[in-house]
Amino acid sequence: MEFVITSVDSNVGLIKFNRPERHNAVNDPMGEEIRDAVRWAIDDDEVRCIVITGEGKSFCAGRDTTVLGHRARDESDFHFVRRAQEGRLSLLDCPKPVITAINGYAIGGGCEMALAADIRVAAEDAVFSLPEINYGLLPDTGGTQYVAALAGPGVAKYMTMTGARVGAPQAFAWGLVDFLVKPEELQDFALQMAKDIASKPPINLAMAKQLVDNIHGAAVREGVRHELIAQSAIFKTEDYQEARAAIREKRRPVYRGK
Repeated sequence: MEFVITSVDSNVGLIKFNRPERHNAVNDPMGEEIRDAVRWAIDDDEVRCIVITGEGKSFCAGRDTTVLGHRARDESDFHFVRRAQEGRLSLLDCPKPVITAINGYAIGGGCEMALAADIRVAAEDAVFSLPEINYGLLPDTGGTQYVAALAGPGVAKYMTMTGARVGAPQAFAWGLVDFLVKPEELQDFALQMAKDIASKPPINLAMAKQLVDNIHGAAVREGVRHELIAQSAIFKTEDYQEARAAIREKRRPVYRGK
């Protein structure tokens, strides 16, 4: 694959985003490769724990803004978003533990991917954001649900409604990430944790994940489907078109609530 690097080390499947010149922003070919890599890690019996991280300075800057609104398959907004959601939900449904090692920017869809893991390890200089509202949109692959489950509804509303960037120390204080480490220690820390987990009985790992996910799992899945309906409707609004026009014309948008 061109945009994703995969490898196995001591029963740990490593998925590394590999478009560093764009801070691992996702275009259509990269999105397909990410889905293929996740399916590989889930299906490969040698892999017992999964680590997802980014090559270069960032984890993932989300959807590449140069292709916002583009539909490579000439499909509806509904089917485009649903397909993206299926890839994200596969991490929740995966019986194998998933760890994200978050370096640099985790923005938009990248933030959602980072938070969808079972355990989140962040470098001290990592930055999180759900900036979709600045593009006339909302998170649509679980952002509202993951943040609410991890840090509470107030934080979820703040991040969703403002699009503000949140530094790793604040994210750690809120509970969005579980471990905070020095940038140079991130990869080794996450990999060693994954190797330790991978050494345990696989059936126990799967059951432990399922038991803990009973707390928020069903609500998250239902909320993600609500995001699908909301985003599909937003794509048809005048305010979304105004947001896109304002970005192109480099001016402040004027929203009319339609």
